[in-house]
Amino acid sequence: MKYLFVHQNFPGQFLHIVRHLASAKQHEVVFVTEPNANAIQGVRTVPYRKPPAAAPETHIAARELDGGVRRAEVVARTAANLKQLGFTPDIIIGHHGWGELLNLPDVWPGVPLLGYFEFYYHHDGIDVGFDPEFPPDLLDYPRIRAKNAINHIALNLGGHGQTPTEWQFSTYPTWAQQQITLLREGVHLDVCKPNPQVRRSPLKIGDMTIRPADKLVTYVSRDLEPYRGFHLMMRALPHLLRARKDVRVVMIGADGVSYGGPPKDGTWRQAMMKEVGNGIDPDRVVFPGRVDYQTYLSLLQRSDAHVYLTYPFVASWSLREALAVGCAVIGSDTQPVREFVTHGENGLLVSFFDPPGLARTIQRVLEETRLARSLRENARKYAERHLAMGDYIAAYDALINRLIGGATVTRAAAAAIEALSRPARRARG
Repeated sequence: MKYLFVHQNFPGQFLHIVRHLASAKQHEVVFVTEPNANAIQGVRTVPYRKPPAAAPETHIAARELDGGVRRAEVVARTAANLKQLGFTPDIIIGHHGWGELLNLPDVWPGVPLLGYFEFYYHHDGIDVGFDPEFPPDLLDYPRIRAKNAINHIALNLGGHGQTPTEWQFSTYPTWAQQQITLLREGVHLDVCKPNPQVRRSPLKIGDMTIRPADKLVTYVSRDLEPYRGFHLMMRALPHLLRARKDVRVVMIGADGVSYGGPPKDGTWRQAMMKEVGNGIDPDRVVFPGRVDYQTYLSLLQRSDAHVYLTYPFVASWSLREALAVGCAVIGSDTQPVREFVTHGENGLLVSFFDPPGLARTIQRVLEETRLARSLRENARKYAERHLAMGDYIAAYDALINRLIGGATVTRAAAAAIEALSRPARRARG
């Protein structure tokens, strides 16, 4: 089989399926991407040059579409070169977010297309306007609506789609959902697993040494920003640090902005330190930025309480991995988190807008040994039932085979694929 993958940052969301296909040594796997240093044995990467940004005179509401169609044009030219060299894929798999797939049906008419649909934007009722601290600007609504332009073009390409959670699926209009399969992403449970040995020795992170007797609270986000509740976590810390002198806190994340906007000045970390820094002991709270994967994994394995907060938005990989490691997870009571965490069973849920309540809940987990043990054990059991990588890859293979076989992915077929990794309960809200 010949597979063509497309993502501007190889391998993106396709790491596990690409590794699986390449390791079989039965397929030709080609990946079109912007240049980067990543490599997977058995995968041929074909780089394309990042297109120029939208012209300054382009209306702000149209700039994302402008960038998407520019990128689609560059990728299509790269694909045309591949075709001229004799490569025709059996299926094209990629992410619709940046527009890269939009012109590929013109290059290879009739080749099945499986696109990753990550999120359908709404100007109300989901992430925008969720946090009253940052009220939306009515003048920004047209730009938010226009962000779905690529979504709409992609949905009219005649291909099929996938999305990883029920909540993300629910953001798409009813008319679009029949084209999208819920394909739950998995975790390598043999890598992301509890490791009691980590608790028996000191663990050093930055300038902080976490001793076996210390209580470690962890927080992870790609960037430290309000979309992931960073401002609420920071406001909870003075309460927590006053309550317990043995608490150490590690806040993993960079100082950029992945979602939403920047503060008026500096970074969100600087803004929050200006607000609550007098109540935060720098010897007990560390901000190491982004860390290597093994350090990140060791911190999760050592964690006594792991905090995951998010707006109603795409759930982070770190939540899945924290559950697989067996963390005692304290999550925001928001829809994306409720899909993974049931309060009192495999984690605890707290109001997104209650920093003192968050601090009290963390303290409860640190002090109630039986509760913490139960949460950790049930988190791991949940991951074993619902996040196994083997189930994810099997579902992915089944979907690909149906598409390549030329059969329409009916509702019944999609339900069968989803059932391979469907939790017993449905998401609430």
